[in-house]
Amino acid sequence: MLSGMIARVTGPVVEAKGMAGARMYDVVRVGEAGLSGEIIRLENDRAVIQVYEETSGLKVGEPVTSTEQPLMVELGPGLLGSIFDGTQRPLPVISAEHGEFIGAGLVVPPLDPKRKWHFIPRCAPGEVVQPGDVLGEVQETTAITHRILVPPNGGGRVAELAEGDYSLVEPAGRYEDGRPILLSQAWPARIPRPCQQKLDPELPLITGQRVVDTFFPVPKGGTAIIPGGFGTGKTVTEQTLAKWADADIVIYVGCGERGNEMTEVLEEFPELVDPRTGAPLMERTILIANTSNMPVAAREASIYTGVTLAEYYRDMGYDVALMADSTSRWGEALREVSGRLEEMPGEEGYPAYLGTRLAAFYERAGRVVCLGRERRVGSVSIIGAVSPPGGDFSEPVTQNSLRIAGAFWALDTSLAHRRHFPAISWIRSYSLYTPQIRHWYSARYGEEFETQREQAMKLLQQEAELQEVVQLVGPDALPEAERSVLEVARMLREDYLQQFAFSEVDGFCPLEKQFWMLKVILTYHQACASALRRGVSLSQVNALKLKDEIARMKEIPGREAVERLEKLQAEISARIEALEVTSA
Repeated sequence: MLSGMIARVTGPVVEAKGMAGARMYDVVRVGEAGLSGEIIRLENDRAVIQVYEETSGLKVGEPVTSTEQPLMVELGPGLLGSIFDGTQRPLPVISAEHGEFIGAGLVVPPLDPKRKWHFIPRCAPGEVVQPGDVLGEVQETTAITHRILVPPNGGGRVAELAEGDYSLVEPAGRYEDGRPILLSQAWPARIPRPCQQKLDPELPLITGQRVVDTFFPVPKGGTAIIPGGFGTGKTVTEQTLAKWADADIVIYVGCGERGNEMTEVLEEFPELVDPRTGAPLMERTILIANTSNMPVAAREASIYTGVTLAEYYRDMGYDVALMADSTSRWGEALREVSGRLEEMPGEEGYPAYLGTRLAAFYERAGRVVCLGRERRVGSVSIIGAVSPPGGDFSEPVTQNSLRIAGAFWALDTSLAHRRHFPAISWIRSYSLYTPQIRHWYSARYGEEFETQREQAMKLLQQEAELQEVVQLVGPDALPEAERSVLEVARMLREDYLQQFAFSEVDGFCPLEKQFWMLKVILTYHQACASALRRGVSLSQVNALKLKDEIARMKEIPGREAVERLEKLQAEISARIEALEVTSA
């Protein structure tokens, strides 16, 4: 086994000599304590290592031993419901067996090697299997069937394969050449798992959040970023999406977040009920917790661990949503390690390869045809929170993310201060995916959905322009038609875009209800505009008290929404059309 010794220690970066023959990104054990690290630079017989653990106490001359393989992610039944750190160490197991603090050099298997799983084969002895083929199934949770796949670098003729209860280290069968068939496999975290074909992102990821689904949608296999300053609701937005998004599997990566925020996630998620199945939400969730006081190198690795887990379930044919909170903290980890390496700094001290690393991460999203003879389609959707210092969207992480991500949900500090949540700015946000998924909406609602969306956006933009005039002369100086526009735009903001994440009814808004809520508001606008043209005054329309009924649309349960909103729309049209012009 390849070994050397410590020559220099600079924070999380350690230089070792006598490492001739080592390879880039090989995992090594550093020092007497056996701290875990990864080789990130080689020069002659010297290796520069980023250590995933606290390096205090290391001394020059201590041994360094290479495992001669890269950072691997263990994949198999038992992942769902787990809570890992950035290098896939199971935190609940460590807490139960080793106390509240992670000891130096502690090695704990990510998955329980003793737990038995009931395996049902899906191929017979004598069959020749290829990468991605389904060997069998394990019922991992009540909602998710775990498909045991041939690894991307595996395959061969099956000699024996039998139903039964097996642990992850017991062979469920063998190939003809004697290789065992296990329920688990491992994959290098930094290498994307292969697929047959990438598909166009044409199916929307329904989130139940009106501002997202209607105005700035993201498809399954798409990428989105949520930048915003402190207190704008990035974490709550990501948690809401994790709970309600139309995905089979949710992976939440807390990358460098504050300990109290991560604690809330770890305490809240196990108590959440999956709205689709009624089972605990953790049955289809994996949490990766790497808080801001944990070593920066492990923070950098946590993103890759999360996306590798996502790709694994994607290869089974599932739709996976990966929440990365936040990529800014990941960028800061890159910057700190880069500084220790004495690399030439780029903008604001970030390494010159920041954009390349971000692109490589987001490019692992996508909707794909999986490997294997049986056609399976899976997807990984990546939603990354960005925490620009002072809410400055011109800083490097936000700008580099903007060039890659297809949807931009800009959080607005002024909206957050007004307690408007989600605080996604309808003026600054955009989605490049709207043209690609338009046909999906059209197939269900005709062209009306797109028409309503454009009308609503136009009204909100008109309001932004009129507000500049209002600040100078006041609203009473405007013509009644423009005052009506301001009132309808207020309805769109407060009664449609604003949504209470912790409400049992309004936390998730079905797409049908979104369609009819928007239709009701626009019907009010059109009827009001028609009445004003006939000579009816705005005060007459306001006297009908219709705005109160529109404001209560949020409270209508989803199963009753379409019927009640259809009646409300008809009532609005009839009552406004019945108004008669009064003499001056």
